[in-house]
Amino acid sequence: AGRVRVLGPDHPDTLASRNNLAVAYESVGRLGEAIPLFEEVAADQVRVLGPEHPDTLFSRYNLAGAYRSAGRVGEAIPLYEEVLADRVRVLGPDHPDTLASRNNLARTYESAGRLGEAIPLYEQTLADSLRVLGADHPGALTSRNNLACAYQAVGRLGEAVALHEQILADRLRVLGPDHPDTLSSRNNLAGAYESAGRLGEAIPLYEEVLADRVRVLGDDHPHTLTSRNNLAHAYQAAGRHHEAINLFKDTLKVCEDTLSPGHPLTTTVRENLETLEREMNPAPASFPESSEE
Repeated sequence: AGRVRVLGPDHPDTLASRNNLAVAYESVGRLGEAIPLFEEVAADQVRVLGPEHPDTLFSRYNLAGAYRSAGRVGEAIPLYEEVLADRVRVLGPDHPDTLASRNNLARTYESAGRLGEAIPLYEQTLADSLRVLGADHPGALTSRNNLACAYQAVGRLGEAVALHEQILADRLRVLGPDHPDTLSSRNNLAGAYESAGRLGEAIPLYEEVLADRVRVLGDDHPHTLTSRNNLAHAYQAAGRHHEAINLFKDTLKVCEDTLSPGHPLTTTVRENLETLEREMNPAPASFPESSEE
């Protein structure tokens, strides 16, 4: 409020502050507040700064990411495609922001089930990130992580596990054990182990990641809630149904209270709980009545 009063609502610093507030809302799962604010900021920056100003491109990029986080991939994809084309033209194909746009467009293609488009784009983005940024740059590490997740999604589990293990080792070395990206790599490696049927490795790793996310991020951070959902799912896969159902129920309650009943993560947890409840309490078999002659 102070910056708006001193500088005015259309000053670039005021607009940047509003964008940062929207980023903060998104980071804690408050998408209902983040998305309208991103939309307002992007519209104001187009009007004040022009559509190709780097700040405008950054806000449009953030808006596309918020759409993806909310499950609105039909809106996220065309916006990411527009921002990518503009960044290629304004910043050049090798600029870090352009590479980030390509990486997140690939992520959104993956979210939409368009893996035939996502994987080649991931692979090309990774090759360019390694060439431009270097293997240890956070952007290159992110590209490698996302490619590993895509390999997992199409069943290329041997490649996915090996790549996740390499990324985790590199993130531990470059970023440290408590960095959010390192925690994400540990979570993703656990998921790859689970997909490969290696539950004896997946479950202890999920448990460790959950404990560390509670300590580093807090009980109700979206990443912590994701870890709780993932651990419950692994318990279910291991036949530990009572542990799974209790954890799903607790996680659903926190998601509804801190995110929203309609948040994509809340919906996922609710669906997982309902699936497990049906598995534990199957409906009685029905038989056709005998017809009378």
